[in-house]
Amino acid sequence: MSRGEEEFALALRALKIDGYEREFKFHHERRWRFDFAWPEPKIAVEVEGGHWSAGRHVRGTGFERDCEKYAEAEILGWSVLRVTTNMVTNGKAIDFLFRMMDRRMREL
Repeated sequence: MSRGEEEFALALRALKIDGYEREFKFHHERRWRFDFAWPEPKIAVEVEGGHWSAGRHVRGTGFERDCEKYAEAEILGWSVLRVTTNMVTNGKAIDFLFRMMDRRMREL
């Protein structure tokens, strides 16, 4: 678990946000997983790392694979929030999550 994921998990616990699963496998054929997922209402959070250090997610092949993963997630009806560790630390990630949940609940 990355530092950003650890901090996000701590924020969820501190705010008593539950109903999520860690490392949730969302695709029936691929081994893709979400860092955090609320299976109903199909909201996922991916804490992306390595964007300042040329990590896997920003290099050609890794970026291509991530785009495929997120496209398939959208096709299956998932809303995926991609956040950075900085967004977790400064509170933006939780704010985005609350707004996404609010929007999704109004859609149901």
